[in-house]
Amino acid sequence: MQTAEGIRYGAVEPEGIRIHDGTPFVAWQPTEVVVDFREARLLSPVFPTKVIGVVGNYSSEFDPDAGVAESPNLFIKPSTSVIGPGAAIVLPALSHQVRHGAALAVVIGKVARRIAFEDASSVVLGYTAGNDITANDLLQEDGSPSRAKGFDSFCPLGPAIETEYDPLEDFSLECRVNASLRQGSTINDMIFGVAELVSYITSVMTLLPGDVILTGTPAGAGPIRNGEVVEVSLEGVGTLSNPVVAE
Repeated sequence: MQTAEGIRYGAVEPEGIRIHDGTPFVAWQPTEVVVDFREARLLSPVFPTKVIGVVGNYSSEFDPDAGVAESPNLFIKPSTSVIGPGAAIVLPALSHQVRHGAALAVVIGKVARRIAFEDASSVVLGYTAGNDITANDLLQEDGSPSRAKGFDSFCPLGPAIETEYDPLEDFSLECRVNASLRQGSTINDMIFGVAELVSYITSVMTLLPGDVILTGTPAGAGPIRNGEVVEVSLEGVGTLSNPVVAE
Protein backbone atom coordinates (compact mmCIF):
# COMPACT_ATOMS: atom_id res chain seq x y z
CA MET A 1 0.00 0.00 0.00
CA GLN A 2 1.01 3.63 -0.48
CA THR A 3 1.93 5.49 2.71
CA ALA A 4 3.52 8.83 3.54
CA GLU A 5 6.81 6.95 3.95
CA GLY A 6 6.51 5.25 0.58
CA ILE A 7 5.28 1.82 -0.51
CA ARG A 8 4.86 -0.59 2.43
CA TYR A 9 3.47 -4.06 2.91
CA GLY A 10 0.77 -4.71 5.46
CA ALA A 11 -1.41 -7.47 6.91
CA VAL A 12 -5.17 -7.31 7.36
CA GLU A 13 -6.43 -7.26 10.94
CA PRO A 14 -9.97 -6.66 12.27
CA GLU A 15 -9.27 -2.98 12.97
CA GLY A 16 -7.33 -2.20 9.79
CA ILE A 17 -4.09 -2.92 7.94
CA ARG A 18 -1.01 -3.33 10.12
CA ILE A 19 2.10 -1.94 8.44
CA HIS A 20 5.06 -4.32 8.31
CA ASP A 21 8.76 -3.72 7.82
CA GLY A 22 10.34 -5.67 4.99
CA THR A 23 8.39 -7.89 2.61
CA PRO A 24 6.67 -11.26 2.96
CA PHE A 25 9.34 -12.69 0.64
CA VAL A 26 12.42 -11.85 2.73
CA ALA A 27 11.85 -10.28 6.16
CA TRP A 28 8.44 -9.64 7.64
CA GLN A 29 8.07 -7.78 10.94
CA PRO A 30 4.92 -6.04 12.22
CA THR A 31 5.07 -2.42 13.35
CA GLU A 32 2.79 -0.52 15.73
CA VAL A 33 1.10 1.35 12.85
CA VAL A 34 -2.41 0.29 11.82
CA VAL A 35 -4.11 2.07 8.90
CA ASP A 36 -7.89 2.30 8.83
CA PHE A 37 -9.44 0.45 5.87
CA ARG A 38 -11.15 3.66 4.73
CA GLU A 39 -7.83 5.50 4.59
CA ALA A 40 -5.75 2.75 2.97
CA ARG A 41 -4.50 3.37 -0.55
CA LEU A 42 -4.02 -0.10 -1.96
CA LEU A 43 -1.58 -0.88 -4.75
CA SER A 44 -1.01 -4.17 -6.50
CA PRO A 45 -0.27 -6.62 -3.67
CA VAL A 46 2.82 -7.81 -5.54
CA PHE A 47 5.33 -6.49 -8.11
CA PRO A 48 6.29 -9.50 -10.24
CA THR A 49 9.23 -9.83 -12.59
CA LYS A 50 6.79 -11.60 -14.93
CA VAL A 51 3.21 -12.81 -15.14
CA ILE A 52 2.59 -16.22 -16.71
CA GLY A 53 -0.90 -16.73 -18.12
CA VAL A 54 -2.76 -19.82 -19.29
CA VAL A 55 -5.08 -19.91 -22.30
CA GLY A 56 -8.12 -22.20 -22.41
CA ASN A 57 -7.86 -23.61 -18.90
CA TYR A 58 -11.59 -23.76 -18.09
CA SER A 59 -13.76 -26.57 -19.37
CA SER A 60 -16.52 -24.02 -20.05
CA GLU A 61 -14.30 -22.48 -22.74
CA PHE A 62 -13.69 -25.67 -24.66
CA ASP A 63 -15.39 -26.88 -27.79
CA PRO A 64 -16.23 -30.53 -26.98
CA ASP A 65 -15.37 -31.51 -30.54
CA ALA A 66 -11.88 -30.04 -30.24
CA GLY A 67 -10.85 -32.12 -27.24
CA VAL A 68 -8.85 -31.10 -24.19
CA ALA A 69 -5.24 -29.90 -24.52
CA GLU A 70 -2.57 -32.29 -23.32
CA SER A 71 -0.54 -29.51 -21.71
CA PRO A 72 -1.14 -25.88 -20.65
CA ASN A 73 -0.95 -23.18 -23.33
CA LEU A 74 1.15 -20.37 -21.83
CA PHE A 75 1.74 -16.68 -22.49
CA ILE A 76 3.67 -13.95 -20.65
CA LYS A 77 2.56 -10.50 -19.59
CA PRO A 78 5.24 -7.91 -18.77
CA SER A 79 5.56 -6.55 -15.25
CA THR A 80 4.55 -3.11 -16.57
CA SER A 81 1.05 -4.43 -17.28
CA VAL A 82 0.37 -4.83 -13.54
CA ILE A 83 -1.88 -2.38 -11.70
CA GLY A 84 -3.66 -2.50 -8.36
CA PRO A 85 -7.20 -1.99 -7.06
CA GLY A 86 -8.83 1.24 -8.17
CA ALA A 87 -6.24 1.97 -10.85
CA ALA A 88 -7.57 2.57 -14.34
CA ILE A 89 -7.54 0.01 -17.11
CA VAL A 90 -6.48 2.13 -20.10
CA LEU A 91 -7.98 1.24 -23.48
CA PRO A 92 -5.23 1.66 -26.09
CA ALA A 93 -5.99 3.66 -29.21
CA LEU A 94 -4.67 0.74 -31.27
CA SER A 95 -7.56 -1.50 -30.25
CA HIS A 96 -11.34 -1.32 -30.57
CA GLN A 97 -12.17 -4.61 -28.84
CA VAL A 98 -10.70 -4.92 -25.35
CA ARG A 99 -12.15 -7.59 -23.09
CA HIS A 100 -11.96 -8.60 -19.42
CA GLY A 101 -10.92 -12.02 -18.11
CA ALA A 102 -11.44 -12.93 -14.44
CA ALA A 103 -8.73 -15.23 -13.08
CA LEU A 104 -7.39 -16.88 -9.97
CA ALA A 105 -3.84 -15.53 -9.57
CA VAL A 106 -1.12 -17.56 -7.86
CA VAL A 107 1.67 -15.59 -6.15
CA ILE A 108 5.02 -17.37 -5.97
CA GLY A 109 6.90 -17.05 -2.68
CA LYS A 110 10.25 -18.73 -3.37
CA VAL A 111 12.67 -19.27 -6.22
CA ALA A 112 11.08 -22.18 -8.08
CA ARG A 113 12.72 -24.41 -10.68
CA ARG A 114 11.66 -27.94 -11.66
CA ILE A 115 9.11 -28.24 -8.87
CA ALA A 116 7.39 -31.62 -8.56
CA PHE A 117 3.59 -31.72 -8.57
CA GLU A 118 3.46 -32.81 -4.93
CA ASP A 119 5.79 -29.98 -3.84
CA ALA A 120 3.98 -27.13 -5.62
CA SER A 121 2.34 -25.69 -2.50
CA SER A 122 5.77 -25.20 -0.89
CA VAL A 123 6.67 -22.42 -3.36
CA VAL A 124 3.31 -20.61 -3.30
CA LEU A 125 2.96 -17.57 -1.04
CA GLY A 126 -0.76 -17.15 -1.62
CA TYR A 127 -3.56 -16.23 -3.98
CA THR A 128 -5.29 -13.11 -5.23
CA ALA A 129 -7.78 -12.03 -7.89
CA GLY A 130 -6.54 -11.17 -11.36
CA ASN A 131 -7.98 -9.71 -14.55
CA ASP A 132 -6.42 -10.86 -17.82
CA ILE A 133 -7.20 -7.90 -20.07
CA THR A 134 -6.85 -8.61 -23.79
CA ALA A 135 -7.06 -6.51 -26.96
CA ASN A 136 -9.00 -9.22 -28.73
CA ASP A 137 -8.99 -7.63 -32.18
CA LEU A 138 -5.18 -7.40 -32.11
CA LEU A 139 -4.97 -11.01 -30.99
CA GLN A 140 -7.11 -12.09 -33.94
CA GLU A 141 -5.10 -9.86 -36.26
CA ASP A 142 -1.67 -11.36 -35.66
CA GLY A 143 -2.21 -14.23 -33.22
CA SER A 144 0.38 -12.80 -30.83
CA PRO A 145 -0.66 -12.64 -27.17
CA SER A 146 2.47 -10.64 -26.33
CA ARG A 147 1.02 -7.51 -27.92
CA ALA A 148 -2.66 -8.17 -27.26
CA LYS A 149 -2.17 -8.88 -23.55
CA GLY A 150 0.92 -6.79 -22.84
CA PHE A 151 -0.32 -3.20 -22.76
CA ASP A 152 0.24 -1.12 -19.63
CA SER A 153 -2.62 -1.65 -17.16
CA PHE A 154 -3.69 -4.98 -18.73
CA CYS A 155 -3.07 -7.02 -15.55
CA PRO A 156 -5.02 -5.76 -12.52
CA LEU A 157 -4.22 -7.72 -9.34
CA GLY A 158 -5.66 -7.55 -5.83
CA PRO A 159 -7.07 -6.54 -3.47
CA ALA A 160 -4.81 -8.64 -1.22
CA ILE A 161 -2.87 -11.90 -1.05
CA GLU A 162 -4.67 -14.63 0.88
CA THR A 163 -2.12 -17.04 2.31
CA GLU A 164 -4.67 -19.34 3.98
CA TYR A 165 -6.39 -20.47 0.81
CA ASP A 166 -7.00 -23.94 -0.56
CA PRO A 167 -7.13 -23.99 -4.39
CA LEU A 168 -8.79 -27.40 -4.25
CA GLU A 169 -11.88 -25.87 -2.66
CA ASP A 170 -14.75 -25.05 -5.03
CA PHE A 171 -14.46 -21.27 -4.65
CA SER A 172 -16.49 -19.05 -6.95
CA LEU A 173 -14.93 -16.70 -9.50
CA GLU A 174 -17.05 -13.91 -11.01
CA CYS A 175 -16.67 -10.82 -13.15
CA ARG A 176 -19.14 -7.95 -13.24
CA VAL A 177 -19.12 -4.92 -15.51
CA ASN A 178 -21.16 -2.02 -14.13
CA ALA A 179 -22.63 -4.54 -11.65
CA SER A 180 -23.88 -6.82 -14.46
CA LEU A 181 -22.63 -10.42 -14.20
CA ARG A 182 -20.46 -11.38 -17.17
CA GLN A 183 -18.51 -14.40 -15.93
CA GLY A 184 -19.47 -16.89 -13.24
CA SER A 185 -17.71 -20.16 -12.48
CA THR A 186 -15.76 -22.01 -9.81
CA ILE A 187 -12.03 -22.65 -9.78
CA ASN A 188 -12.66 -26.40 -9.79
CA ASP A 189 -13.70 -25.95 -13.42
CA MET A 190 -10.01 -25.50 -14.30
CA ILE A 191 -8.56 -28.23 -16.50
CA PHE A 192 -5.04 -27.87 -15.12
CA GLY A 193 -4.95 -27.16 -11.39
CA VAL A 194 -2.49 -24.98 -9.51
CA ALA A 195 -0.06 -27.80 -8.70
CA GLU A 196 -0.01 -28.96 -12.32
CA LEU A 197 0.61 -25.41 -13.55
CA VAL A 198 3.41 -24.72 -11.09
CA SER A 199 5.12 -28.00 -11.99
CA TYR A 200 4.70 -27.49 -15.75
CA ILE A 201 5.80 -23.84 -15.80
CA THR A 202 8.86 -24.43 -13.61
CA SER A 203 9.95 -27.22 -15.94
CA VAL A 204 10.28 -24.46 -18.55
CA MET A 205 11.44 -21.40 -16.61
CA THR A 206 12.49 -20.29 -13.16
CA LEU A 207 9.82 -18.44 -11.19
CA LEU A 208 11.01 -15.80 -8.74
CA PRO A 209 9.44 -14.55 -5.51
CA GLY A 210 6.55 -12.28 -6.45
CA ASP A 211 5.97 -13.79 -9.89
CA VAL A 212 2.33 -14.46 -10.72
CA ILE A 213 0.49 -17.22 -12.56
CA LEU A 214 -2.89 -16.28 -14.06
CA THR A 215 -4.59 -19.66 -14.13
CA GLY A 216 -7.05 -18.95 -16.94
CA THR A 217 -10.45 -17.34 -17.35
CA PRO A 218 -13.89 -18.99 -17.63
CA ALA A 219 -16.35 -18.53 -20.45
CA GLY A 220 -18.00 -15.13 -20.78
CA ALA A 221 -14.98 -12.86 -21.25
CA GLY A 222 -16.43 -9.83 -23.00
CA PRO A 223 -15.87 -6.22 -24.03
CA ILE A 224 -15.15 -3.33 -21.71
CA ARG A 225 -15.66 0.31 -22.64
CA ASN A 226 -14.66 3.78 -21.52
CA GLY A 227 -16.47 4.79 -18.33
CA GLU A 228 -17.31 1.29 -17.13
CA VAL A 229 -16.17 -0.36 -13.88
CA VAL A 230 -14.92 -3.96 -13.90
CA GLU A 231 -15.09 -6.08 -10.75
CA VAL A 232 -13.48 -9.49 -10.32
CA SER A 233 -14.69 -11.32 -7.21
CA LEU A 234 -12.82 -14.36 -5.93
CA GLU A 235 -14.50 -16.13 -3.05
CA GLY A 236 -12.17 -16.33 -0.06
CA VAL A 237 -10.07 -13.37 -1.24
CA GLY A 238 -12.26 -10.36 -2.09
CA THR A 239 -13.18 -8.09 -4.97
CA LEU A 240 -10.80 -6.35 -7.37
CA SER A 241 -12.39 -3.23 -8.86
CA ASN A 242 -10.99 -1.07 -11.67
CA PRO A 243 -12.44 1.77 -13.76
CA VAL A 244 -12.00 1.75 -17.52
CA VAL A 245 -10.74 4.85 -19.36
CA ALA A 246 -9.80 5.60 -22.95
CA GLU A 247 -6.18 6.40 -23.78
